[in-house]
Amino acid sequence: SDSLLEIISPYFKFPEWVTNSKPSTSSKSYDNFKPKTISEKTDLNKATAQQLQSVYGIGEKLSERIIKYRNKFEGGFIDDVQLTDIYGLTPEVVERILEKFAVKTPRSITKIPLNSATQDQLVTVQYIDYEVANNIIEARTLREGFKSLEELTKVKDFPIHKIEIIKLYLTLD
Repeated sequence: SDSLLEIISPYFKFPEWVTNSKPSTSSKSYDNFKPKTISEKTDLNKATAQQLQSVYGIGEKLSERIIKYRNKFEGGFIDDVQLTDIYGLTPEVVERILEKFAVKTPRSITKIPLNSATQDQLVTVQYIDYEVANNIIEARTLREGFKSLEELTKVKDFPIHKIEIIKLYLTLD
């Protein structure tokens, strides 16, 4: 064991980088990293496929998918949170996108008043179908109105994981 190691250790030769290890220089580059301000970021609604591909984790297909999703809506994205809706974008990639891009020119929308909306109005909101709209109206009647948009998460069959996107289209007024 130890005695055998003492006998054979003089015969081992290690490269210099193993025996004289230096502190990693790659960690220093992150110390000086400062997040970009909104004004320094590129507008997500005007970004090209090439600009999007400059983000680590975004290739030709994902950049194409982001632009296709953006073009689904006349005027593009309303908010950064809509990136989470794009198939294939992991939370880490979304985070890296948001280091370089932001929605600076959101498309204008007319928000729907949650406490007075009809079922037909509610189903115009992304991710709300007739069943969920009916459940929202029932819950609204029982509660005598919603006090906050977060209360929607307590509605039966409500798509809780999409609350941040749904909130973009609703108002309490």
